[in-house]
Amino acid sequence: MTTASDEPDQPAGTSPATGRRDYPPAPVSPPLPPVPTNRAELAAIIDHTILKPDATDEDVLKVCADAAKFKVAAVCVAPTHVYLAAASARREARAAGDGGPPAYAVASVVGFPHGNHLTVIKVEEARRAVEDGATEIDMVIDIANAVDENWAAIEFEIHQVRIAVPAPVVLKVILETTLLPDATIRSACRASLAGGADFVKTSTGFHPGGGASLRAVRAMHAAVGGRLGIKASGGIRTAAQALAFVQAGATRLGLSGTADVLAEMPP
Repeated sequence: MTTASDEPDQPAGTSPATGRRDYPPAPVSPPLPPVPTNRAELAAIIDHTILKPDATDEDVLKVCADAAKFKVAAVCVAPTHVYLAAASARREARAAGDGGPPAYAVASVVGFPHGNHLTVIKVEEARRAVEDGATEIDMVIDIANAVDENWAAIEFEIHQVRIAVPAPVVLKVILETTLLPDATIRSACRASLAGGADFVKTSTGFHPGGGASLRAVRAMHAAVGGRLGIKASGGIRTAAQALAFVQAGATRLGLSGTADVLAEMPP
């Protein structure tokens, strides 16, 4: 999402004592995204999500049917369900009779939910997901590296996954922001940008510390808004919450209760 005139933040330097990198702040305050005013506009920025470990094929197909009906941006599924979801998206497009692209994008999680997989495993998991039909990857960083502020390690891991799944695959990086203070969130976002991410994402939704927060989204927007997409995910259950996250800077929302949220929006 960068251009020749808007290059990623470059490392200010690496400490020889710690191996940690410091990233400078964004040079300007980015504009906020437009706030949806109706169901269609809100649906267009939703990743309709099913990641519960006991989800069956039938559950996934129901989510896919709802995704086509609501016209969401994507469905987000576990790696074992990518092939099924991608096939369903193609079927929905054929059923519509327009011969166009799949009815929605398919996103797969990588290194989920804890992030402490070996980098080589995340790389292979992402590659296989794309082979199975995913066009978006939501990868969890090694969260301990963010707690330790080991930005070089985070940037390297993201870069390795980026090489394995180059554009136009969309790469989202999950930071588990509930564990991080604002300054650390901002640095993690800039490391994600330098590593080649397209989005930064708040949460897995599985950490006991909680999911998305307005505090975290504001910190993310301050760091990379306008240069990376920002996905708020985890605990968004009402239209009012969804709109508040967009007003804070989110450009994509991860929801499992999509139908209930959209029902609260004007037609």
